Amino acid sequence: MSGHSKWANIKHKKDAADKKKGRIFSRIAKEIMVAAKAGGADASANPRLRSALSAAKASNMPNDNIERAIKKGTGELGNVIYEEIVYEGYGPGGVAVLVECLTDNRNRSSSEVRTAFDRSNGNLAASGAVSRLFSRKAHFVITGEAADEEKLMELTLDAGAEDIECEDGYAEIWAEPNALDAISEALKAGGITPDEAEVIQRSDLVAEITDAATANSLLKLIDKIEDLDDVQSVSHNASISDEILETLE
Repeated sequence: MSGHSKWANIKHKKDAADKKKGRIFSRIAKEIMVAAKAGGADASANPRLRSALSAAKASNMPNDNIERAIKKGTGELGNVIYEEIVYEGYGPGGVAVLVECLTDNRNRSSSEVRTAFDRSNGNLAASGAVSRLFSRKAHFVITGEAADEEKLMELTLDAGAEDIECEDGYAEIWAEPNALDAISEALKAGGITPDEAEVIQRSDLVAEITDAATANSLLKLIDKIEDLDDVQSVSHNASISDEILETLE
C-alpha cells in the first residue's frame, strides 16, 4: 500500500537508534548481571549470558564494563537483585505496546510506566493481552555505507538471517534468537559493526496509524517509556506513513 511500506518508519527508527546509544551500555550491563546471576559466569553453559555478551561486543562495550557486570551478577562485587517485569498496554490508535523492564523497585517501575501511558492517551492492559502478538527475535541495526542489502545477504543468510530490510543508509536484520552469535560473527568477519545487536520482541501484525495527531501521541509515548531507567526495551506494532511522519518533523 502506498505510503505504508516497511520503510515508513525509517527516519524515526534512526532518531530512536541515535537516542538509544546513550543508554545502551547501562541496559546491556543490567542484562549481563541478571544472566550471570541466573545461570553463572560461564557463557558457554549460559545461553542468555552468551547473547548478552554478543550484544555488548556488537555495541563496543568496554571489556572492563562487561567483566564488572558479570562479577556483580555472580555476587563478587556485592549482591545485585533485579526483577524482570513485562508491562502490556495499548497506545493511541489501539497500538499494542510491550515494555520489558529490569528493576530493583517494582513499585517505581509500575508507577512510571503507568504514568507514561496515562499521559499519552494510552492504557495498561492485563498480562497476555498483547504479548501473544509478539515473538522474540534477534535484531541488528546497521547504518551508513554498510547498510547494503546484497552484501548483508551474502554475509548473514547462511548464519541464520531470516529477514533483511535496507533503505537510505539504514538496515535491519531479523533472525531467531539463537542466531545472534552466528550473525554477529558473520558481520564481524565482513568488517561490519552493527549499531545495535540484541534480542527483542517483534510483531508481524501491523496497526496502521492514519492521522498525524495519533502518530504524534504514540511517538511521544514511546519516547517517554524509553527514557525510563528501568526499561530495557519497548516494542510496538505501529506502522506510520512517510507522509504523516514528514508533518511531524
